[in-house]
Amino acid sequence: MKPRALLGSSSVALLLVISACTKPQPDAAAGSAAPTPSASASPPPKASSMRIESSAFAHQAEIPSRHTCEGEDVSPPLAFTDLPEGTQSLALVVDDPDAPDPAAPKRVWVHWVLYDIPPTTRGFDAGQKAGTTPGRDGKNDWGKPGYGGPCPPIGRHRYFHKLYALDTLLGDRGPLTKVELETAMKGHVLGTAELLGTYQKQKK
Repeated sequence: MKPRALLGSSSVALLLVISACTKPQPDAAAGSAAPTPSASASPPPKASSMRIESSAFAHQAEIPSRHTCEGEDVSPPLAFTDLPEGTQSLALVVDDPDAPDPAAPKRVWVHWVLYDIPPTTRGFDAGQKAGTTPGRDGKNDWGKPGYGGPCPPIGRHRYFHKLYALDTLLGDRGPLTKVELETAMKGHVLGTAELLGTYQKQKK
């Protein structure tokens, strides 16, 4: 009888082990739902295919001297394409982050500020004058409205032509500086585009 009793105990123990190993586990999906994004999280910005180009120079190429202080100092021709849906106005900033010396830059020099450009505008001809360009003139770092061309004191500088598509008209805020314009545009930018030109003085 003892062998039979031992066999019975072993069988019961074995069945308990098997039962424990094969016990259904809680459904992970039901027990811990995947975290949902925070309701306050902002959606990622939409990619923009808008472009700003010039027939006077290619992206990252040299700006012709005609558009600098060594030439006629007139604004370059610009073309705007593929503006985002819902664009209510455009803004334009041209600046140089390499002032005064690209080897040791100390400030960004602003050459042109425009805002409230109508969304139907598809670009500018060369030689835009303050007060006649579509939109409202801002103030460059010479303290004047309108365009002031590259005039780097030393080395080759970069000149960024930055176009912004906005979902609103900013209204007449006077001759905004670049910093003032950037503040006014916060929360209203639908897309941006950039054209980079370079220049180094030819005359010593």
